[in-house]
Amino acid sequence: MIVPRLSADQRRALRVLADAGRNGVTEALMLAHGFRREMLAGLVLAELAMVVTKTMRAGGPTIKVDHYLITDDGREALGER
Repeated sequence: MIVPRLSADQRRALRVLADAGRNGVTEALMLAHGFRREMLAGLVLAELAMVVTKTMRAGGPTIKVDHYLITDDGREALGER
């Protein structure tokens, strides 16, 4: 894989995802960290991250929640492989 040149914001987002573990980070939490949807979408399109939609229920109606996870290529881009 050719490692893309990452902006500081992209590198920070990948670091958050790398530190999150197997469950990833919800979209809401990534937005709360100040990341823009467009930047997150760019990480997904570059295959550095992926989105998994999970169905959850917490006492009320069932909702769908998007979780971002880092990919192996994303770890490689951070120099972790």
